[in-house]
Amino acid sequence: MREFRTVGVVGLGTMGAGIVEVFARNGLRVLAAEVDAEAVERGRTHLETSTARAVGRGKLTREAADELLGRITTTTSLADLAEADFVVEAVPEHLDLKAQVLGELDRVCRPDVILASNTSSLSVTELAVRTGRPGKVVGMHFFNPAPVQKLVELVRTVVTEPDVIEDARAFAASLDKVPVVIGDRAGFIANALLFGYLNHAARMYEERYATREDLDAAMRYGCGYPMGPLALLDLIGLDTSYEILDTMYRQSRNPLHAPAPILKQMTTAGLLGRKSGRGFYTYAKPHSSEVVPDALTPTSTIPADAALREVHRVGVVGTGTMASGIVEVFAKAGFDVVVRGRSASKVDGALAGIRKSLDKAVVRGKLEESERDAAIGRITTTTRLEDLADVDLVVEAVAEELDVKRAVFAALDEICKPGAILATTTSSLPVVECAAATSRQQDVLGLHFFNPAPVMKLVEVVSTITTGPDVTATGIALCERLGKVPVSCVDRAGFIVNALLFPYLNDAVKMLEAHYATADDIDAAMKTGCALPMGPFELLDVVGLDVSLAIERTLYQEFRLSGFAPAPLLEHLVTAGRLGRKTGHGFRDYNGR
Repeated sequence: MREFRTVGVVGLGTMGAGIVEVFARNGLRVLAAEVDAEAVERGRTHLETSTARAVGRGKLTREAADELLGRITTTTSLADLAEADFVVEAVPEHLDLKAQVLGELDRVCRPDVILASNTSSLSVTELAVRTGRPGKVVGMHFFNPAPVQKLVELVRTVVTEPDVIEDARAFAASLDKVPVVIGDRAGFIANALLFGYLNHAARMYEERYATREDLDAAMRYGCGYPMGPLALLDLIGLDTSYEILDTMYRQSRNPLHAPAPILKQMTTAGLLGRKSGRGFYTYAKPHSSEVVPDALTPTSTIPADAALREVHRVGVVGTGTMASGIVEVFAKAGFDVVVRGRSASKVDGALAGIRKSLDKAVVRGKLEESERDAAIGRITTTTRLEDLADVDLVVEAVAEELDVKRAVFAALDEICKPGAILATTTSSLPVVECAAATSRQQDVLGLHFFNPAPVMKLVEVVSTITTGPDVTATGIALCERLGKVPVSCVDRAGFIVNALLFPYLNDAVKMLEAHYATADDIDAAMKTGCALPMGPFELLDVVGLDVSLAIERTLYQEFRLSGFAPAPLLEHLVTAGRLGRKTGHGFRDYNGR
């Protein structure tokens, strides 16, 4: 196995300087090259700022920072990298520029030296064949900021020598990184999955399907993502994002990778995101993370002229997990709730489950005993729909089958008083289909709570083409009274969260199906590289593969995009009864279920 003591880095921008810091932190001698003295000085400033920040946070002592900086030698001549044992290029993302740099390094460095490219989207094979040592060229894609982010994607080409990739993997692991080894394909793992999702969000915004604030809030509160997609595009840079998507599309010809036109328009206009001070959002100044109000910033979630309907008494139809969670949420918020189930045993079971959940909240100090008792006292159970005649709002939370839901809405239309709002918790079915089963389509909307309802903050408030503005406004206000985060969208398959989440999950399955990477490596890449709370296969097994397949089929039927067609592997697993955690077998096997 090769030993690396002196490493070279070409390029001292944000990424290159971060890679230099990683190497120097691990005791390596680093030779860092830039195009001229001014660029070297900028790189030095990056390094000094980063290490000073680490000292300020107590992550590094002043002495250790000085030693770290002392291990770095800067130069404007690639010839000075002749003594390096391993070299990484981190110059701007242009094929010809990177190829030129690697060609020069090939002439300067010893024949056994490994040359690595930090490209995030370009073909490593194309770069490798521009050198005289294609078998010793690999992709080594660090994530930004390199000193913090653990993931490193190691990209092998069809000509990479096996010992080269193994040595690179061991080297990355010695840097306290999480290396995943993959083939040379557009976007590798993380970008291929991430940018398809970001592009879809940009298209949603472009189509005025939802506001930028609601799109971002939906993914933060509905999926636990650290940032919303539009805020993340601003952070990455809209020009960079466009280039990555364009490169991916030219290689994959996947329409989902074709950059949303708005990205090109904003890039052309100089709206590049944080670095220019304005992108999807407006920032206090260039390179600032502080969002400031602009002409698109909403003054309120509810229109000033909206007339709200009175809601005091609520009905919930259903006794499953979702229905019980919604009952608990309303009862804790001070509403009188009538729960209707198909049998006495069903409603008794639901009430027992709610009581158990509230008891847990008391034990955890989240609720006083008196508050628990008051919440239970507000709940009435029944097996008769007729007992919902005087409620102000009914929330339907029965099985996710359209015929069943339509039958419930037709019955509620006959029973409920005029002006009562009828809501469905569907996560993927058309709300307008439920509305069409009634004679009061203006009173029907979607209130999509997320599971578990007492914990999850997000509620998607879904308006059909016939929903009255006062009903939508009342739904939003009601969610705020419940302590939830409401986001508004129109009645389209998947609403916001599922429409963005499930194509990404489907892409991950297709990646696994193509034997491009293992489920473990794909999960590690997305959790480590993108800071997501769960990898795609972990999440699919939790959601249930049958549920996921049903949602993906709905999305495909609505949008008719080939990229949304469910992956055959997912279909086969569901057919085989491997549905995830609930059956003990999904993409992984679970002992004891």
